[in-house]
Amino acid sequence: MSKRDVILDALAFRKPAYVPWSIGLTIPAAEKVRKYLGVQDLGPLLDNHFFEVYDAGFSPVRETATHMTDIFGVTWDRTVDKDIGTPCDWPIKTQADLDTYQWPTPGSEESHAAARQMLKHSTGRFTRYGIGFSLFERAWTLHGMSELLMDMVAEPQFVERLMDKIVEYNLVLVHKALELGVDCVHFGDDYGMQAGLIMGRPHWLKFIKPRLARMFAPVRAAGKVVSMHSCGQVNVLFDDLVEIGLNMFNPFQPEVMNVFELIPHYRGTLAFHGGMSTQKTLPFGSVEDVRAMTRRLIQAGSEGGYIFSPAHDTPADVPPQNVVAMVEELKAQPGYKNASS
Repeated sequence: MSKRDVILDALAFRKPAYVPWSIGLTIPAAEKVRKYLGVQDLGPLLDNHFFEVYDAGFSPVRETATHMTDIFGVTWDRTVDKDIGTPCDWPIKTQADLDTYQWPTPGSEESHAAARQMLKHSTGRFTRYGIGFSLFERAWTLHGMSELLMDMVAEPQFVERLMDKIVEYNLVLVHKALELGVDCVHFGDDYGMQAGLIMGRPHWLKFIKPRLARMFAPVRAAGKVVSMHSCGQVNVLFDDLVEIGLNMFNPFQPEVMNVFELIPHYRGTLAFHGGMSTQKTLPFGSVEDVRAMTRRLIQAGSEGGYIFSPAHDTPADVPPQNVVAMVEELKAQPGYKNASS
């Protein structure tokens, strides 16, 4: 049985041979684990079940030691956050700027060929094409967060025009992903804070939901899996997301939602990928705390509808021994040991 088969069973809400996983590490966290283990290649340790090709739109046009301007014309300050950075200048400052803005070419032939080549090495894993900053995040990085939120009230027609342009851009990427034959198209975005939605539910329903439906539709029509990321307390949106075709939700933050109630509640309609705390258990728990929570999540997901993962890419403050303990518990599952023997 391949890793892909195990993922497909879990997503179809069949009892999988074991609970599968896919674990991401930030750059500094990966360096700490490499140093701790004395190895460079963390692939054999993690043994991830997803094989991911990602288009976040971060290809640099200009770059210095501390700043990067991406293909969308957004300048990112990377003095603190070296993985992504913080937007400090954006190209669409006024409504008039949208009329003259030159959109980058989505999915160049060069990047498409590179993705096709990468996918040749997926080796039995579940293949996922990720579109980063897929709607709300792309809009606010292009226009500014406070500006976008104010314009949802003051200039709603402008916001709809901007988001429609983003959808048109992303639909090209969606169709290119489907041409590659991937199992899943993943939409990265963020709608939530720890205490609720950033823009509020009425604005999400007006500006976000119908445009997500447009992007999800060709993926579902092709018989592929729709996956989505949003941090924060967004479980109020789960029923809406299921209605428009979402199959799998990430990161499933345990600090803001009860993962042990939601897994059985949505089993049969929505699968989850995440659940291990990157705010408490992983950075501040003991090795045994991490082992115990990993086992608890495995048990919760053992009937299907769940892929294990930290609730976000593992941050720098996580002790490397906790990462190793987490992976050891996952690999100790009898079904995994039998499948990999």
